[in-house]
Amino acid sequence: MSSSRSRLCALIAMTMLAASAGSAHAFGLSGIGGRIGSVDPDGRDGTLAGGAHLDFQKAGSQFHVQPNFIYWSSNGLSDANPNFDLYYHFVPSGRVSPYLGGGAGLHFYGTDGPGDPGSDVGLNLFGGLLIPSPGASFFMEGRYVASDRSQVALYGGVTLPLSGHGGSYGHRSAGK
Repeated sequence: MSSSRSRLCALIAMTMLAASAGSAHAFGLSGIGGRIGSVDPDGRDGTLAGGAHLDFQKAGSQFHVQPNFIYWSSNGLSDANPNFDLYYHFVPSGRVSPYLGGGAGLHFYGTDGPGDPGSDVGLNLFGGLLIPSPGASFFMEGRYVASDRSQVALYGGVTLPLSGHGGSYGHRSAGK
C-alpha cells in the first residue's frame, strides 16, 4: 500500500509541475460541463457513469486541458476518479471536429462490504467528436483506461462556455 501512495504522490507532483511549467496565463478557463455514459470495468458488469469537467483553452489554440471527475458503481464496487486530461481537436473551434486525447487518473475504489479495495493510477486514452451549437459544445467520446482495473466507456456530454474567456465553442471568434 505504501508504494501505491508513493506513486500517487509522485503523479500528483508531476502533474502540478507540468501544469505550471508554461506561462501562468497560457490557458484560461473557457467552459464547464458534464458527461454521462456507460462504463465496462474489468471484472464487473457494465454500469452507468457520470462526471463533470472544467475546460481550459488558450485563445486561438486547438489544445485543451481538462481536469475532470468521473464516478461509477457496479455490484458493490465504486470508483471515484479524478483525472487530468489533455486533448486536441483537429478543426478550429466553431465547427464539428474529431479529437484525440490522453491523461492520467487516480482511482479510489470503495466497497459496500468490509475491506479496502485500494486505489491505483490509470492512463486515459480517448477520442471523440465535438459538435458545436450556439450556446454549448456537445461531445461523444470513447475512452479506455489502462489500470489495475481497466475500463472501456462511451460518454455523451456538454460543455457550456464561460463568457469573456478564450473558448469559442458554438460560435466562430472574430478573425477565424
